[in-house]
Amino acid sequence: MSLDFRLVVDRGAFRLDLALAVAPGEVVALLGPNGAGKSTALRALAGLTPLTDGHIRWDGRDLHTLPPESRPTGMVFQEYLLFPHLSALDNVAFGPRSHGASRAGSRRTAALWLERVGLAGQAGERPGRLSGGQAQRVALARALAVDPSLLLLDEPLAALDAHTRLEIRSALRRHLADFPGATVMVTHDPLDAMVLADRLVVIEGGTIVQEGGPAEIARRPRTDYVARLVGLNLYRGTGSDRAVKLEALTLATADRVEGPAHVAFPPSAVALYRTRPDGSPRNLWEGVIDGLEQHGDNIRVRLTGPLDAAADVTPAAVAALDLTPGARVWVSVKATETRAYPA
Repeated sequence: MSLDFRLVVDRGAFRLDLALAVAPGEVVALLGPNGAGKSTALRALAGLTPLTDGHIRWDGRDLHTLPPESRPTGMVFQEYLLFPHLSALDNVAFGPRSHGASRAGSRRTAALWLERVGLAGQAGERPGRLSGGQAQRVALARALAVDPSLLLLDEPLAALDAHTRLEIRSALRRHLADFPGATVMVTHDPLDAMVLADRLVVIEGGTIVQEGGPAEIARRPRTDYVARLVGLNLYRGTGSDRAVKLEALTLATADRVEGPAHVAFPPSAVALYRTRPDGSPRNLWEGVIDGLEQHGDNIRVRLTGPLDAAADVTPAAVAALDLTPGARVWVSVKATETRAYPA
């Protein structure tokens, strides 16, 4: 059994055209910039947005012809959308009850799921008395209580603070690992995607621009959006042996590549100098500091010049080199720190 779909949705000048197959037990994360079509895809799978064309099938059964309430789907919305006047138990019981289960049976199922997500003690609490993490778990329990074949998660951790997010991300991963159906998740957070998903699908302008496992996506980004997502400097040029010729200069690389190619390196691989360094490194150019911002324990320096780039340096280096916006610097990247691959 598997989920197979092609979603075509036309909205004025925007067109979503997305085709995927998702295996049972697999978690697929949809990523992309605002307006890429991620939420439209999720709503189309749920039956909340009609298709212009295409299909949605589970184990060969057409789902796109069914109304939302008849689809074997559970959905966790970004805002959770819990009923404020119902207890946690009755919120979870609502799904099974609406699918025809008895009141007593629905409440037994709800109690079981609240216990599974660690909220048996909050069964009688209304949403207004729950923390953000607790509300998220009630919403997940409500989605799973209908025994869905397809689980849809819309920014499931976006409403949580950083500390709660860390705890709930780990718990959600355990629940998804036990879920036998297919899961499709929308997120803007690369860490959520890397931790929770088995496969990442990047959408830009309504179409897929890259897909693969988290490690593959992080190692070989194919668009500027993906490069920013995983924190890499990315350029496209023409490869010849261990070099990639760009518009402004040629970068020596650690990999052999021929023809259209991408070359990428992390900001941590970039070294900055106020005077031209001795030894004439192979990848060396002059740049101008465009801005500085805190990035974890380091400072991220934005550079313009023949190549726009980002460099991560320590606060001590910023002070020692007197790095300020507008300052001219020499930029160096070791060939061994770069990665080149076919475009």
